[in-house]
Amino acid sequence: MANTNVQAAAAEREVTSSVQFLTVTAIFVALTYIFTAFINVRLPIAANGGLIHLGNVPLFIGAIIFGKKTGAIAGGVGMGLFDLLSGWTLWAPFTFVIVALMGFTVGKLTEDEKHQNFKWYVIALISACVIKVAGYYIAEVVIYGNPLAPVASIPGNLVQIGVAAVITLVVIAPLNVATKRVGLRKFK
Repeated sequence: MANTNVQAAAAEREVTSSVQFLTVTAIFVALTYIFTAFINVRLPIAANGGLIHLGNVPLFIGAIIFGKKTGAIAGGVGMGLFDLLSGWTLWAPFTFVIVALMGFTVGKLTEDEKHQNFKWYVIALISACVIKVAGYYIAEVVIYGNPLAPVASIPGNLVQIGVAAVITLVVIAPLNVATKRVGLRKFK
């Protein structure tokens, strides 16, 4: 009888954890999409017009606080959905892979408890910047067939990640405290 109760309690914890993961991740997908779609500036300098947005802020926050799976899904799905719904459909597969990799990397680099500090957050955000610049450079070479055209997009990508990194670094400590107070944790 005691073994059955232990098994039932374990199953209930697993279901609760799965529901929390789905709920939190869905919220971060929505926030990433909203911050990408509605808080942005279109650039006339890049080959495709370019876009600087704040969608990376919830992506980075979700990855740091809730882990690599939430970061990857929020980034890939949130920004990929933006591309699909905004008419940049050709970019969606690239965005899904590049931004999912950014979210995964930020979450992976900060998942260890001893990596929950400013230094590791900076390392993770710099890694995301490298992935974004290299990933979109390759994507533009594939799309435009020209290795020089993507160079015009690099400054916009750097500004986008730089602004998101500064905002994230300012708000992440109080958000970590608040998350722990309400009992939420990383999903591994």
